[in-house]
Amino acid sequence: MTGTHDPRDELRARLRAADPAATLPPDDPARVARLVEDVMSTELTSENRETGTRQRGPLTWAVAAAAVLVIAGAGLLGLRALTGDDPAPVGTEQAAPSVTRLEVPESAGSAKCLVPSAETLAHADTAFDGTVTAIDGDQVTLAPTRWYVGDPTDEVQVTAPSEQLQRVASAVDFEEGGRYLVSATQGQVSLCGLSAAYDDDLAAIYQQAFG
Repeated sequence: MTGTHDPRDELRARLRAADPAATLPPDDPARVARLVEDVMSTELTSENRETGTRQRGPLTWAVAAAAVLVIAGAGLLGLRALTGDDPAPVGTEQAAPSVTRLEVPESAGSAKCLVPSAETLAHADTAFDGTVTAIDGDQVTLAPTRWYVGDPTDEVQVTAPSEQLQRVASAVDFEEGGRYLVSATQGQVSLCGLSAAYDDDLAAIYQQAFG
């Protein structure tokens, strides 16, 4: 009686003959267990069959976010190193300049004057060296470059009614861009040569009066 031929037996025989590990001795069971544990504990990424993209786990996104923060911080430090200053906050408005406001006294042009002296000038509570930056109607604006006495501010504005401004302008000869020595007492501009265009003689009197 001839046995029934099973095609699967022939396939198994061919697979055993082609297996390169068929002649190797069995591996250590403990090593096999460790390999299985390593494989099971490894986080694998899954691939979307439709898009072909891989889905990242939460840890991947956390690492990416941390990297972005580090790069941004390095860029900020680099900017500060180049400019030496902190970048100005966006939307922050610059503070308005501080201003000293002076007026021409009502007696401008009518008072009798003495020769300017350090003794007379020393009574002033405001004195500075500055440049006229603008003349607008009844107002002259100066930018101080040196304060002899008084609280320093960014600007000084001298205001007077038109007639008085003409008198003081004639006496002081304010011109835009010109340099002047100006003094005042209780907000009233000192005239009679105590406030005038800059010259070395008047500067020496200011230096003597205020040191």
